[in-house]
Amino acid sequence: MKLFTFANNFTFFAMQEEKIIKNSWKAWLLAARPKTLTGAAVPVMIGLSLAWTKADEFQWLPAILCLLFAFIMQIDANFVNDYFDYIKGNDETRLGPKRACAMGWVDVKAMKRAIVIVTLLACVIGLPLVFYGGLEMVLIGVLCILFCFLYTTHLSYVGMGDVLVLVFFGIVPVCIPYYILTHSINMEVVVASLACGLVIDTLLMINNYRDIENDLRAGKKTLAVKLGKECSRMMYLLLGIMACLLGVVYMLNGHLWAFILPVGYLALHVMTYRHMVRIDHGRALNSVLGETARNMFVYGLLVSIGILI
Repeated sequence: MKLFTFANNFTFFAMQEEKIIKNSWKAWLLAARPKTLTGAAVPVMIGLSLAWTKADEFQWLPAILCLLFAFIMQIDANFVNDYFDYIKGNDETRLGPKRACAMGWVDVKAMKRAIVIVTLLACVIGLPLVFYGGLEMVLIGVLCILFCFLYTTHLSYVGMGDVLVLVFFGIVPVCIPYYILTHSINMEVVVASLACGLVIDTLLMINNYRDIENDLRAGKKTLAVKLGKECSRMMYLLLGIMACLLGVVYMLNGHLWAFILPVGYLALHVMTYRHMVRIDHGRALNSVLGETARNMFVYGLLVSIGILI
């Protein structure tokens, strides 16, 4: 999401309210959920910023491929989520933004074909990274695709979603681009990846917090369901705080501003938490979802700027 989202959100939801022609470009745009690409961009951005300060010669082609792969995998995950949640009937009573299959914007068979096409596209984009990072990139790519499917079909139902966010929106997309460009890994990068994963997990936490009642009926045992509402709210707040505390690793490695600037993110995070507490439940929590996505982008931007200063 962009830094200032009011106008963008207005346009986005207005698009959802107007009549959408089935399988049109607008339908596929909504199905791709472009605003979620923030979650794909932020960790890669941080990993590349760290690599910029360490690499003897920054290579733009693998950097762009890493970013494109992250974007395509995010869209693939969105399609998979849309398709399988519709098949399981979980979209019928959900409070979140409308889904393409459930609303009839995209034909179910067309969505199934799109998943195959986008998955193959991710493979095509990711395969050249083998030349820069070695054959182990094949394994990383296979795991990304495998867990893209396992998340929606199984793991989100047993409370593993938050762990997957930490791994595939933190450790993997921060550490792998850094490794590809520098052929090394250090403690700063690992801790930075964990901090990034915690920040992005706030988005999953508010999403699951909003859907606690619906997930209970569906037998979906997310972490929010297991913790309950009060503890889930506190966990949401703590995730952002812990991420900023882990940022001390930047200061210890000479990136002082990467530790100081995210205080701006923390202020926004606390404000969003207070908003979350005031709303407490219902569809109105979607506004908190939007604020959380904005905060994620602000965090990634501030950390990256801090690293590069």
